[in-house]
Amino acid sequence: MKLFIPPPLYGLLFFAAMWWLDKLVPQFSFYFMGQLSFAIIIGLMGLAIDIIAIISFLKTKTTINPLAPQNTNSIVTTGLYRYSRNPMYVGLFCLLVAAALWLGNILNVFLLLIFLFLITVFQIKPEEAILAKKFGASYQHYCQRVRRWL
Repeated sequence: MKLFIPPPLYGLLFFAAMWWLDKLVPQFSFYFMGQLSFAIIIGLMGLAIDIIAIISFLKTKTTINPLAPQNTNSIVTTGLYRYSRNPMYVGLFCLLVAAALWLGNILNVFLLLIFLFLITVFQIKPEEAILAKKFGASYQHYCQRVRRWL
């Protein structure tokens, strides 16, 4: 499968959909004490995860281009990659969770689930197939030791 939508674009599209959904059906809005603070903390956590994951790729001098995983020259297995094969997507998901909390509409939970499904099927699985073909047994062993998400 050809990769043609950059994951940050998925994130922007889903944020826009969340915002639109919140405006369309405000009767599903919620509020709790500390909601904004909680959203900020999760958002900062997601941003930190993304930055740390990108730094790991830069240190190993491999591509961070999600549309060209075939250009990867090594498998990153250190840092956050010891716990998740996809910390950049975990970080992006955290940013969307933060947006959902900030907007405060319960229906955005469905959009979060759809995001997880789409990014897994249309980005992660094709990446994994490319990396498995390129790195063979060493990548398969890594996949057996480390979970896809968390």
